Amino acid sequence: METSGGCLVPSAPKTLAETGLDADLVRQIVIKTMHLTGAQSGAELAGRLGVTFTVIEPCVDALKRDRLCEVVSGSMNPAAFTYRLTEGGHSKAAEFNEHNQYAGCLPVPIDQYRAYMDAFHRMTGSNVTRASVRSAFQHLVVSERVLDQIGPAVAARHSLFLFGPPGNGKTKIARAIGSLLSGEIAIPHAVAVDGEIIRLFDAMNHDPVDSKATSSLFSMNPTPDNRWVRCRRPVVTVGGELTMDSLELGFLPSYGYYRAPLQTLANGGMLIIDDFGRQRSSPTEILNRWIVPLESRVDHLVLQSGQKFEIPFEVLIVFSTNLNPLDLLDESFLRRIRYKVYAQSPSTDDFIAIFERCCQERGLPFAREMAEALIRTELEPRQVQLRGCQPRDLIEHALSLAAYVGTPNRLSLDLLSAACATYFIGGEANGDER
Repeated sequence: METSGGCLVPSAPKTLAETGLDADLVRQIVIKTMHLTGAQSGAELAGRLGVTFTVIEPCVDALKRDRLCEVVSGSMNPAAFTYRLTEGGHSKAAEFNEHNQYAGCLPVPIDQYRAYMDAFHRMTGSNVTRASVRSAFQHLVVSERVLDQIGPAVAARHSLFLFGPPGNGKTKIARAIGSLLSGEIAIPHAVAVDGEIIRLFDAMNHDPVDSKATSSLFSMNPTPDNRWVRCRRPVVTVGGELTMDSLELGFLPSYGYYRAPLQTLANGGMLIIDDFGRQRSSPTEILNRWIVPLESRVDHLVLQSGQKFEIPFEVLIVFSTNLNPLDLLDESFLRRIRYKVYAQSPSTDDFIAIFERCCQERGLPFAREMAEALIRTELEPRQVQLRGCQPRDLIEHALSLAAYVGTPNRLSLDLLSAACATYFIGGEANGDER
């Protein structure tokens, strides 16, 4: 491995042995890839597999000897030869596909993945400071107390509870925490465990760095291991749809390989459990699953055969909830989540500051007097508890009404009053009912 541009870069294997993979597994993936992609040069085939041609050349030679593939054109360099499967090769590929249909980039052996994550953990020491926390949260109105509770939790790489009343931006706070995880990480396309393949790179949850940055990153390493994808550190978010199945290996029968669980997709980054306590599985069940990994930083997964194996658990988990943690879990569970951060409701000054930012984001003029009047004439009479989401929602309501009646795109107290009438339950409505 090499370090370049602040990212730990796996070095490309030069031989089949250096991949750490069984030759028969590589042979199967080579022939299945050729079956899918048709005639191509040796270099093109190797590129699809994420390695150089010297790595797969022994497998290609074996396929030629067994009359499963043939050379249809070429020069003096075997990497420039054009190869294609014979009829027997296509039959053999179909046979292999009955077991699993994985093709493309060669997987990374689980021991190499463990070694990489161990090195990554040691290399990415905490660089979270008070200044970096304030920079990450500068687009939000968050109290100094909350920021000084979040910072040490992230610096210590300990999971945390983020709780408080609804509408105070806990999800936004959680995502801002993710921006504190600076730097990049290499994520393998897939991991191999005793011949079984687990897909790890997930385009829905992993954000690859653009090709220009990649070429710059790898300038010190002209032959990076392309079985890995250079990505920004992952921030995976899941809410009420979370199930216990998504925390375990998922076998895909129609493909014959596995999908990685959520916490493994988030390795090296952060996993946000939004609306914790609203899942179909109980909070105790979910946390029971993670009691050991949270402390040991090692997870245990199980293949269909019943074989267990260890995989790194280098993930910061943020449990975001509107509920009181004391109502969700007992003391022994809460002890394992060492940091609890209360996202309090905004003060009057905070509410006005949020209102001002919402106006700026929409290109609207801001008048503090209007925000103060909104609180005094609309919110206080309704006995409304101030929430961080209210300025955004009321401004959007007011602008929608302005567009409907054909008035200029400008706020007024009358528009905001009308917005309050359709946003809140209470006040005049309750009076009419009485």
